[in-house]
Amino acid sequence: MSTVTIDKSGPTRKVKYGSMSRDRTWALRWSYFFLTLFAIFSLVPPLYMLITSLKSSAEISAATNPWWVYHPTLSNYAELLTSNQFLRFFWNSAWVSIIVVTITMLISVPAAFALARMKFWGSATLATGVFLTYLIPDSLLFIPLFKMFAVIGDWTGVQLINRWYVLLFIYPTLTVPFCTWIMIGYFASIPKELDEAAIIDGASWFQTLTRIFIPVALPGLIAATIFAFTVSWAQFLYPLVFTTSTDQLVLPVGIITTLIKGDVFNWGQIMTGALLGAAPPLIIYAFLMDYYIAGLTAGATKG
Repeated sequence: MSTVTIDKSGPTRKVKYGSMSRDRTWALRWSYFFLTLFAIFSLVPPLYMLITSLKSSAEISAATNPWWVYHPTLSNYAELLTSNQFLRFFWNSAWVSIIVVTITMLISVPAAFALARMKFWGSATLATGVFLTYLIPDSLLFIPLFKMFAVIGDWTGVQLINRWYVLLFIYPTLTVPFCTWIMIGYFASIPKELDEAAIIDGASWFQTLTRIFIPVALPGLIAATIFAFTVSWAQFLYPLVFTTSTDQLVLPVGIITTLIKGDVFNWGQIMTGALLGAAPPLIIYAFLMDYYIAGLTAGATKG
């Protein structure tokens, strides 16, 4: 009978103490390297816009270093900020964005609450369908929408095309599905005991939504509001297609169509207008970034 000998000497491979620490250090170094590259890549365009906005047309046309301002001037800012046309574009964008955000939240919040908490037949399929509608690109939607508004104009005599308020009907097709999806995730992350206790105490579904869920889901509401405002403010294709008169244009389209005349590009004012147009979303993100991240994170992990 043979005897089995068990080797208790352990593995022959030498353990490298501190290897995890070195791996973590290298991972952090690579992370900083790529983040720095990404930051530089992202910040170069706005920096170039700022430099160009501080130049006169003569200096922009001159064959000098494009990354240096030899004779800084604020004339581009002064001309735009005193221009009635630019102020009209700005106010049109502001009104459209504010009203679209209001419409979006009035539709998205109750819809998300119903889909997340009032479980009914087909609610899960309907929630998925709401999100899938967001995936349809606006480059496919604008043609049937244009035809629909033309038919409505023929039947009723109400001309929606080439009116700024036509955007109030179009932009929610982009904002409502995604905001509803965000709010579904956020409402789903709230403990069910809250609405159960409210219903036992005699609260209706509407009271449960307005008095319990909306205050608790405030970060999600802010995230959805910021998203809807950003989409409404920066949208370019729809206003380019549906509005043509100068007094009906919004800021992104107004800057392009009025500051580019034929093959003449007024680069100083174009860059200035782009910077001024980017200011409102940047200010909002600067103050509400934490709420935006919290709302998107909850929407990504629940629902």
